[in-house]
Amino acid sequence: QVQLVESGGGLVQAGGSLRLSCAASRSIFGSNAMGWYRQAPGQQRELVATISSVGYTNYADSVKGRFTISRDSAKSTVYLQMNSLKPEDTAVYYCTVETNLGPRYWGQGTQVTVSS
Repeated sequence: QVQLVESGGGLVQAGGSLRLSCAASRSIFGSNAMGWYRQAPGQQRELVATISSVGYTNYADSVKGRFTISRDSAKSTVYLQMNSLKPEDTAVYYCTVETNLGPRYWGQGTQVTVSS
């Protein structure tokens, strides 16, 4: 069974930074793309960033220049470094295993709250 465990969420003031981590099963980490989604209250879940198995990245326009997705094969972990946080970044953030057809597996989510 694939397991994805997010951590690193919390409360931060606008302009601050957080780094989210997603520890993944070793069996799938090395051969799959990974991603981060987020969902704010009353809003649709949206894609934040993806990273392929060989390191190619993609970002939502709203986070380009502020967020960085990366992966560490030795730790089977994907990260989302979030800088210059804005109140509109407040959401539950989910780690995913990505395919060409979209997310296949989901983590439990971690709350990020940005105060103004």
